[in-house]
Amino acid sequence: MSDIPRKAVTRAAKLAALPVGYAGRAAWGLGRRVGGAPAEAVAAELQARTAQQLFATLGELKGGAMKFGQAMSIFESALPEEIAGPYRATLTKLQDSAPPLPPDRVHAVLTQELGPRWRRRFASFDDTPVAAASIGQVHRAVWRDGRVVAVKVQYPGAGKALMGDLQQISRVARVATSWIPGIEVKPILDELRERMKEELDYRIEANHQETFAAAYDGDPQVHIPHVVHGTEHVIVSEWLDGDPLSRVIASGSKAERDLAAGRYMDFLLSGPGRAGVLHADPHPGNFRMTPQGRLGVMDFGACNRLPDGLPPEMGDLVTLAVTGEAAKVLDRLREIGFVRSTIDIDPDRLLEYLEPFLDPLSGPEFTFSRAWLREVFAHINDPRRPNYTVGMKLNLPPDYLLIHRVWLGGIGVLCQIGGTVRGRDAVNAHFPGAALP
Repeated sequence: MSDIPRKAVTRAAKLAALPVGYAGRAAWGLGRRVGGAPAEAVAAELQARTAQQLFATLGELKGGAMKFGQAMSIFESALPEEIAGPYRATLTKLQDSAPPLPPDRVHAVLTQELGPRWRRRFASFDDTPVAAASIGQVHRAVWRDGRVVAVKVQYPGAGKALMGDLQQISRVARVATSWIPGIEVKPILDELRERMKEELDYRIEANHQETFAAAYDGDPQVHIPHVVHGTEHVIVSEWLDGDPLSRVIASGSKAERDLAAGRYMDFLLSGPGRAGVLHADPHPGNFRMTPQGRLGVMDFGACNRLPDGLPPEMGDLVTLAVTGEAAKVLDRLREIGFVRSTIDIDPDRLLEYLEPFLDPLSGPEFTFSRAWLREVFAHINDPRRPNYTVGMKLNLPPDYLLIHRVWLGGIGVLCQIGGTVRGRDAVNAHFPGAALP
């Protein structure tokens, strides 16, 4: 494979084939049913085939297509287990890797960004990438001063591919929503559009990474590599050794899961207060567990600047909800803008609707799991429940949009990890105004 396929018509055709392929497989499934095959067996095979085509296409196209796949992959925890099985292995592939760029294309980018004598900047450079993701890939090298470094190289044509994908990717929405109950794909796509332009300029990412590295320098729980050199399409940063979070998810011991979950949750919560920035790309491929037991963080392309930290009312709101102050919760939500003044909501119904989301804070410890997340999605999507319409009456203020997206994704990853965390302690430490008992 050369670089990202640039011809819009070619990429559009590949994406357009996804719903067509889904329709074809559905017809195949119907034929199998008519032929007497068991419904469960047909459904399982249909789901597996759909997953294979969907994520193979998104991974092959890289760019916005693969970015969308990664964004959706962290929600596999919400799938019923009989459906999740066929998808899980395919989803995990998107979290860590993609087809790599050949050496000659990598060298061309390095020549353009670092100059024709770019090799003089390195004592050595490994042409085989150690990771390949949505818009770039990473190579191991040794900087001229002897430091082992990671060299992140952006794919040629990534900009055109990204913006073209995000126009075409709505074709995939029907397929995606068929296996993620309760997830609205359109807001995810809107958020990706907002962030993609920034992610294309690695200088912005380098600034974010160095801001985080300075804020967590010497931290016993989190390790963030410092930036060595950066240009628009290349970032050179200190090398990060560690165990991929995806490995912990796949086969970690209970102790490994508990440690990873606690570190991961604490980092997502603490970033705005310590660095003035929210890390906005929570999928597992961006994280490692170091030999020292710290959470290593590697990708800072998607970030949201919060110079004043998290919104000051968050801690008070969470405390009121956990302690059962239904009327006060509704009042605060109206003040913040989550409930418009013209909307009528019963406070008790509102608190009942929010109750599953508060489970991680109901006691000193909580174990995230796929089963729990499935129960949450079932709760909010069951039209038989009296509080079913509450969710339709809630509004998401602009200041909370990305925070909501990050935490929805973060909870999905925590449920994949399956670790036990001290959620109340973390919220009290990092939410301004929180006072959970």
